[in-house]
Amino acid sequence: MDFIPSKPIDTGERNSSEVEALRSSASESAPLMGEDSFRRVVEWAPNAMVMADAEGRIVLVNAEMERLFGYRRSELVGRSVDQLVPDRLSGNHASLRSGFFDSPAPRPMGSGRDLFARHADGSEFPVEIGLNPIDTENGVMVLASIVDITERKRAQQRIEKALQEKTVLLNELHHRVKNNLQMISSLLNLQAGNVDDPRLRTVLDECQSRVKAMGLTHQLLYEHKDFSRVDVGEYLSRLAQLLLSAYRARGGRITMRLTLAPERYYIGLEQAIPCGLAVNELITNAFKHAFPDERNGEITIGLVAAEEDGKVLLTVADNGVGLPPDFNLGAAKSLGLRLLPLLADQMRGSVTIDSSNGSRFELRFPADTLPGEKKT
Repeated sequence: MDFIPSKPIDTGERNSSEVEALRSSASESAPLMGEDSFRRVVEWAPNAMVMADAEGRIVLVNAEMERLFGYRRSELVGRSVDQLVPDRLSGNHASLRSGFFDSPAPRPMGSGRDLFARHADGSEFPVEIGLNPIDTENGVMVLASIVDITERKRAQQRIEKALQEKTVLLNELHHRVKNNLQMISSLLNLQAGNVDDPRLRTVLDECQSRVKAMGLTHQLLYEHKDFSRVDVGEYLSRLAQLLLSAYRARGGRITMRLTLAPERYYIGLEQAIPCGLAVNELITNAFKHAFPDERNGEITIGLVAAEEDGKVLLTVADNGVGLPPDFNLGAAKSLGLRLLPLLADQMRGSVTIDSSNGSRFELRFPADTLPGEKKT
């Protein structure tokens, strides 16, 4: 009996050794593979291999098949392949086998489903199976290559468990940091309430505002359960609400407008905290100094794509009295403004200033976005 492969054998990367061997035997220089040659190729394949006819009767197995399943060859050949399938799964096996023979072609078995086989002692184990149709003088048969993936599954479970534990730990970490920062903010608020010196009270209020900006970062990470990145637009929106609430006494005459790009931009924790501190300082400075003598005005916050690839442009501007002609960040009286270049550097970005009409601070820094993702 001659075995004539209907197509080059292809069982996937996991069976590369037998694929190359069978392809070689089915090359143009040897279009027909003799039974003895075919049996030798199957016998020495590194994976368990079994060939069955359209009725599911086993006609050929190799040594690895005996070792993997725990059967002697004589206990397999001539019997139904269903004895290798767990009882709970054997009900559909005949129809699946019929479907393969209706349209025979090399393909993985049960693509997208978990497959299980049964040892001779009745125990189950997970497998991957590649199916290949083989033309013989007795009709088309199927050659199945079977790989035990028990260790792979165990390794995957260990990784998933470790990832779950890490997620729980990070979740708890950010939750505790957020709570600790809230406690510090509350202590600063209490201290400010017991201080008579207005300048000292202002300093304590500014410190409290900075602590809240840092706490907001951890709050967003905790809420979204995504510990690798923060949505810049959402962060700016929440921060603006916090600051507007803090300066609510001036809220009637000073308004705040937020303009965000339609794309979602993300930054990591190492950028988010200096970003929040920088925006906090700029908005606080505008509330304090841009509108003296009870003037009305507007503070605008914008986020758009910058001209440079992979960067965004964050602006904080106001239509107030503007900056002094000789303004220098390094010599600014405000600690926050003096720290602004350092904060921009920590964001891996740069800062520029325009005081031609009020004041306008521009921060350019790298951010990530997901292709096609828009705000809903």
